[in-house]
Order: sequence, then C-alpha cells, then structure tokens
Amino acid sequence: MTSKKVKIQFTDDHGTKHTVTIEGQITREKVSQLLDYVELMAGTGGASSSDRSFLSVPSNKFDRLKALVLSRFSGRIFSSKEVQREYEAVYNDRPALSTVSTYLSRLVDKGLVTRSGSSTQWRYAVRQPVSPGPVPQPSA
Repeated sequence: MTSKKVKIQFTDDHGTKHTVTIEGQITREKVSQLLDYVELMAGTGGASSSDRSFLSVPSNKFDRLKALVLSRFSGRIFSSKEVQREYEAVYNDRPALSTVSTYLSRLVDKGLVTRSGSSTQWRYAVRQPVSPGPVPQPSA
C-alpha cells in the first residue's frame, strides 16, 4: 500500500518560512486542521485570490464561526463553549475548544467582539456599531 504525503510551504507576514508535511493515512479532517494552521500562521485575509483557490477553502472555519457569532450571539453575553455547541449544531462539525477560543480572540483583536472576565472564564459579546449622533443643522 502506497503512503500518501501532503506538504505545504508558506512564508508568513514576518518572513518566517513554514514547512508542514503529513504522511500516512490522510483524512479530510487532517487536511482541514493543516489549512487552519496555515490560515492562523499566515492569514488568508491578505492572500491573493490565486492563493485562496490553491488552499481551496472558500468558506473556512474562521469565516463560518465569525458569521455564526455575529448572527446568532448578537445582543447577549456568551462563552466559547456555547459557540462550540452552536457551531456543531449548525455545521455538524465540532471544532476543538482551543480553536474556538483562538478565533474568538481574533474577533476581539479585530474589534468585532468584546471580552471580559478572566482567562479561565472569558465572556464575550458582539460589539454593537456606534450610531452617529444627530447631524447639526446650519443656523439660518
């Protein structure tokens, strides 16, 4: 039986070259985790469309989690465990709690979500857009 091998090389935003190889019985889940690592380390936000098609992740876990949080958790306080359960219910896939926490942290860094509490019990809330005040009218 022939062994399968997948090798991905990329350079992150800081110029660090990453080489990851998996060999043996390769599953979709392993490849998905590998692509999550690539996205986490290099980010796909600045990737060109040809890079995205190479990764063939048009709708990745981060984007799905972001959409889920913004649509289903707006207006209330929630935990990473709640997001994990909802993600599993919606996408029939259970991401690791550490992955959910990492993605929520990225949403905090982007200013889309706020975080309070301590590192053992973070609580999150979707940041509500600030509505502009009334526009002053010129005096006549």
